[in-house]
Amino acid sequence: MRSIGVDVGGTKILGVLTTGEAEILQEERVPTPGGGDAILDAVAGVIEVLRQDDPVQLVGIGMPGLVDNEGVLRFAPNLPGVVEVPVRTGLERRVPGTKVRVENDASCAGWGERLLGAGRGSDDMLLVTLGTGIGGGIISAGRLLRGAHGFAGEIGHMVVNPHGPPCRCGQRGCWERYASGGGLGRIAREAAHAGQADRILELAGGDPENVRGEHVTAAAAEGDAQAAEVFRRLAWWLALGLANLANIYDPSVFVLGGGLIEAGEVLMTPTRAAFAELVEGADHRPTIDIVPAQLGERAGAIGAAALHW
Repeated sequence: MRSIGVDVGGTKILGVLTTGEAEILQEERVPTPGGGDAILDAVAGVIEVLRQDDPVQLVGIGMPGLVDNEGVLRFAPNLPGVVEVPVRTGLERRVPGTKVRVENDASCAGWGERLLGAGRGSDDMLLVTLGTGIGGGIISAGRLLRGAHGFAGEIGHMVVNPHGPPCRCGQRGCWERYASGGGLGRIAREAAHAGQADRILELAGGDPENVRGEHVTAAAAEGDAQAAEVFRRLAWWLALGLANLANIYDPSVFVLGGGLIEAGEVLMTPTRAAFAELVEGADHRPTIDIVPAQLGERAGAIGAAALHW
């Protein structure tokens, strides 16, 4: 069954034409414009390119934010000013002959990893995407958990410190402020100001305020001990959220995706260790695996296409 999947991100829109076995036949990507109508126009353009030689009808869309049961993007913290966008009806009007399904982007990625990636074979799994923020896709009893209104999976906005730093969603101390790529940069800047990040600071040009997550990852790849310590602090916050989610959902596996997992074992190993200390009854429950995602940056688009399978 051929279908099209489109993953809308804060900086790019990625579309794929794929088969029911996730073989990618064609790919198209464009920058994400500003404004709801402009985004729909850009997504429609991507779909049209992918349909040029094959009038595929089934289209799945992953959007970064709260997507309701009617396919309306109600709120998108990482797309400034984009609210109440009728994605499904807007795209079906722009691209006649298509049947469009719309879900949260991380939910799409979770569905893709469950069917074809690191979560294959697990009926109870959570995908946690670690990028600028944190997104989630929850699979329960073999089904994508959507919730009463379609908003399930916004795990990055679980508050872990009510007195913590402000979040784009309007709250304070959200999990993604501590355990995402943005959180990595914040922890590293604190370490640089404290004189505990010499190589990281050197890579950032000597100014602690210029320190970003990529500088930490680069220093860690060189074997820098201070960079590894920054990752250990990040891993504790990541494990705290995973432990909370494990206590609520009892998954068999956590699949970690997003750009942050490119750091490899310097992140994964301390995360697993901290999780074992934080989860309830660790010595009396089956091990919950924590593994890296397998589908890479195309997970969201593949999962969106798979919404129709």
